[in-house]
Amino acid sequence: MLYKKSLIYKKEENKSFTSSQEKNKDSVADIKDSAKKILESTKEKINDAFSDENVEKVKQKAEEYKEVAKEKATEFSEDAKEAFDIISEKGSEFASEAAEHLADLAEDAQEEIKEATSKVKNFLKNITGR
Repeated sequence: MLYKKSLIYKKEENKSFTSSQEKNKDSVADIKDSAKKILESTKEKINDAFSDENVEKVKQKAEEYKEVAKEKATEFSEDAKEAFDIISEKGSEFASEAAEHLADLAEDAQEEIKEATSKVKNFLKNITGR
């Protein structure tokens, strides 16, 4: 009797295993179908992204940005030239004023030296009596 029970058990086990295999096959088929759908959807999206229309839009935007960049570069160049001109002008003015002040300083120093020389001569005359 034990032998009969084990045979029945084996038959049930085989049926269970077979149904499990069928379920796995169904699951694998479902996954395969889902993967195919995802692949097709991805292909469509890539084709849309690289369509001639989208490529043309990208080229137009790039051209617009190029023009804006040129305008900004021109403005920057003009501003830099203007600033350089102002700096040059102010530098020239500063150099001129510095030269004038140096000339005045030199004149003042000459006068001070003459006065000091005269005072020293007078002092020496007074000391020596000559």
